[in-house]
Amino acid sequence: MCPKYHCVFPAIKSKPKDRPRKERNVNLRKEAKGRECQVRIPSVCNKNNETVVLAHLNNKGLFGVGTGQKVPDMFGAWACSACHDAADGRVRTSWLDSEVRMMFDDGVFRTQNILLKEGKI
Repeated sequence: MCPKYHCVFPAIKSKPKDRPRKERNVNLRKEAKGRECQVRIPSVCNKNNETVVLAHLNNKGLFGVGTGQKVPDMFGAWACSACHDAADGRVRTSWLDSEVRMMFDDGVFRTQNILLKEGKI
């Protein structure tokens, strides 16, 4: 005889996932080397793949991090040196701070999307 509810609710078999399996111990900072800038601030981005790094924005409200601490690498964006400087406020641009922040956040999503497609997160 089948256990209670077993016959009423048969096991659901899951479909194989389309995306590649996640690699273990991926260094997301090293993954940025030679990649295309994903922040892409118009009139700022230098489009130089050799200067791209995994850039973080400090957000104490979301992550509770302070001076000298970084947001988790999962929430970084691949940014060229010019976009990174603009996002960190080291260089002034014609864009509002909120617009730069929005472009950076879009860059985080684009970076995460690429890493997901490659099976690295």
